[in-house]
Amino acid sequence: MPVAVLNEARRVLQACPLAQAAGVQTGMRETAALSRCPDLHAEVVPAPEAQAIWAELLEQLYARFSDRVDGRTSGTAYLTLSASGARELAAALHAPVGLGSSRELAHLAALRAQPGEVKTAHPGASAEQAFLKLTPLAHLTALGLPLSALEKLHFLGLRDLGGLMAWTAAQREAFLGVDVGKRLNRFLKGERTTTVDKYRPGQILESSLEFDLPVTEPAQVDAALRDLMPSLITELRGRLAATLTVHADTIGGRLSASRQLKWPLDEAALGRVAGLALQGAAALPLGIDRLTVQLGGLAHPGRMVGLWAGLAELEVTKTVLDRFPDALVRVEWLDPWAYATDAQYAWVDWLTGQVRASEMTPRQAWTPKPAVRRDQAVQRVLAFFEGHDP
Repeated sequence: MPVAVLNEARRVLQACPLAQAAGVQTGMRETAALSRCPDLHAEVVPAPEAQAIWAELLEQLYARFSDRVDGRTSGTAYLTLSASGARELAAALHAPVGLGSSRELAHLAALRAQPGEVKTAHPGASAEQAFLKLTPLAHLTALGLPLSALEKLHFLGLRDLGGLMAWTAAQREAFLGVDVGKRLNRFLKGERTTTVDKYRPGQILESSLEFDLPVTEPAQVDAALRDLMPSLITELRGRLAATLTVHADTIGGRLSASRQLKWPLDEAALGRVAGLALQGAAALPLGIDRLTVQLGGLAHPGRMVGLWAGLAELEVTKTVLDRFPDALVRVEWLDPWAYATDAQYAWVDWLTGQVRASEMTPRQAWTPKPAVRRDQAVQRVLAFFEGHDP
């Protein structure tokens, strides 16, 4: 039976060979995929669950194959491997694997490989040019070309990268746009990405609990989650987690569910989210033999307290003050609820804290001079007598 995986927007993320042979393509809507393949079995995978599965796969790649793994884009992973390691990886995961002297060439080679097969982009100027000329247009998304541009190129009659290589650099920029065209021109001139950063392990925190007897009561699950959360909070060490995944090993196999997390994280909140995820997995009626909670998408929190954080914290502040000592001022709040502007706040010097009189300084309450006050009093008296009959 043809099978396809859908995202939350109900677009095709991945399709099996049978579905692809029937015309199902990545990015296609569910209705369009069903119209081309009526027997298609499509399942929606929530984004948190997909992220958790991808993070777990990256951990396996790091543990088994290479210490240099880059999987920032879901579905595509770059590794530093030998030819024998690439064949072992393709056989273990039954996935298409590409070998090349750069990440771009390896990606293009992987797109032309079958599941479980290794395709090699051989080094050498002539071999590389021959390989690139035969690259289908549909594979150029690996080089940053959008699908809309590929449709236009297909309408013009181009079928592979060789047709684009016959164009001039100016023609490619004019047709594809400046950004996309320049990126493609740099690639065709020989600009490549040849390095893969080292993978940082520990991107998934895991805590599990095994039971002597299958757990079937909600109260038992709540107690187990309360026992699991403190160790996870300790391992977080102030970091943030994007996803929480619960695995329940039952008599019917492993049932999993994932949820997205929001800051701040504490034991009570994590316990509630884990309980909701476990409820969605519907594992409790089967009896839980082992309960596992995973936290993925770890990151260090960042906070910006202001544009100019402080004199000692930002080197640019010192540079500005050295060249222009009077350039920076700070606001000092006197009374935010005062009616008069000059009583609400004042601009002070950045270094000394003294009030800085400038165009931004609130104008003080204006007090007339004594001569002006005397003239105003005379005018009021005259106006009073002029208003009365003699």
